[in-house]
Amino acid sequence: MEISTLTAYHCLAFVWYFFVIYSITCLRTEERPSEVFLYGGQWKYLTVLNLVLQAVFYGVSFLADVLRLIKKLRCAKCIISSRDLLFSVLAFPVSTFVSISFWTLYTYNRELVYPKSLDGVIPLWLNHAMHTAILPVALLEMLATPHRYPAKKKGLILLGCAAFLYISWVLWIHFVTGEWVYPLFASFSPAGLGAFFIGNFAIIVCFYNFGEFLNRMIWGQSKFCF
Repeated sequence: MEISTLTAYHCLAFVWYFFVIYSITCLRTEERPSEVFLYGGQWKYLTVLNLVLQAVFYGVSFLADVLRLIKKLRCAKCIISSRDLLFSVLAFPVSTFVSISFWTLYTYNRELVYPKSLDGVIPLWLNHAMHTAILPVALLEMLATPHRYPAKKKGLILLGCAAFLYISWVLWIHFVTGEWVYPLFASFSPAGLGAFFIGNFAIIVCFYNFGEFLNRMIWGQSKFCF
């Protein structure tokens, strides 16, 4: 993809995610269903945190493209390294995990992750923007430009740290409020919940490896340009 086209694409993706996040913040909290509690606001949900992550990633990508356009290659190289780390370790595996896990659980029993009462608060288009569109956009990014993956050990350590921070946040919210961020968690014993978290981390590691595989299949080992 030409750099000018890539710049326009990354700009549009950044604006899109910014708009989706803004739309979420404009939802009227007084209309929330009784099962949705206020502590932590929207920032307790992995879905919303992923949207912020995607906005940051596409903002960094847009900056890298602009620097390449104006021939600031030394600065661009540093920004591209940050872009690739964000995409490989977080943006691709997290967006894939959010989309697939949400719709899997939604199909099985939507009340576990997205109670029907939310339909009156969150528009259908916003639900699909948060949980459906994120996956094809991530795949389009994979096709649009090559990304350099870090050493496997480094990548998995960073991914593990991110997972640990989110799980700690979820457990802290439960400690303070006595409520679970997702109703699904209430159905587990402590040991079962631990196994559930470990199993989901194993799944997201698979998505990380899948992203690395796709990147290698599409772009090969050495294609990387400024």
